[in-house]
Amino acid sequence: MRRGKNMKKSMESKIVGLYEDYKNGGLNRREFLKTLAKIAGGSAAAFALLPILENSHAEAQIVAEDDSRLYTEYLKFPGETGDVRAYLARPKGEEKLPGVIVIHENKGLQPHIKDVSRRVALEGFLAIATDALSPLGGTPKDNLDEARSLMRKLDSETTIKNNVAAVKYLMTHPQSTGKVGCMGFCWGGGMVNQMAVNSPDLLAVVPFYGRQPTVEDVPRIKASLLCHYAGQDERINAGIPAFEEALKKASVDYKIYIYEGTGHAFHNDTGSRYDKEAAELAFERTIAFFKEKLKT
Repeated sequence: MRRGKNMKKSMESKIVGLYEDYKNGGLNRREFLKTLAKIAGGSAAAFALLPILENSHAEAQIVAEDDSRLYTEYLKFPGETGDVRAYLARPKGEEKLPGVIVIHENKGLQPHIKDVSRRVALEGFLAIATDALSPLGGTPKDNLDEARSLMRKLDSETTIKNNVAAVKYLMTHPQSTGKVGCMGFCWGGGMVNQMAVNSPDLLAVVPFYGRQPTVEDVPRIKASLLCHYAGQDERINAGIPAFEEALKKASVDYKIYIYEGTGHAFHNDTGSRYDKEAAELAFERTIAFFKEKLKT
């Protein structure tokens, strides 16, 4: 009896791990379904499991979409390539709030990033999560392979300008105090570093394991920086020493935290590399940083 339960738990663990690998880009949909069918005992069983896995994935959210404390909406603002789509979250009420832009990973505007925006909003901010794929029709729903493929087609310069336009939008929003910060993850971490270089209006920037700007561009940064890195992230971390040296030379206000024992994407609680302790600490530090730089 116990052996049967252990086998069932082992199979469930394999299926969940497989789904997380798929959602995080480790394999494409065809490979995912083929492997799932082998584990589950056939294609019919695999397709029956899909909605269960997807619903469980959606339930990983920390702040519900219909949280009664928040007002949320989809909106558009003018960017370099035309209208840019974004998801807005803010506490209910008429109080003017500092703005925070949340920049997604290399999978487009996914539910997890919208959840992060709601978490930020509950801390007393006017939060928007931009969709970098707006020029290409927006992030495809329920198709990560297509989203990642489209992300590779984006023009770097116009994408930076579209996100810089979000700063202007939040500065002039009717419920904004005019103070704006931004945070981003993975691809978005690199993007917020570029926003720091290209937007002198930004006051506070938080890249999570993001690619660093060139040392030549660092003196253009006017914002304060709070940089989070995973301890086991060799490719991204290779750029830290030169970046930090350039920040010091340019007298940029910055802090760097490295979370030992964690991997890239440790903050994403829908992924297999999620580290709860590090994620919560990094988010706590981020909110304290935004409150210091945007609310005083």
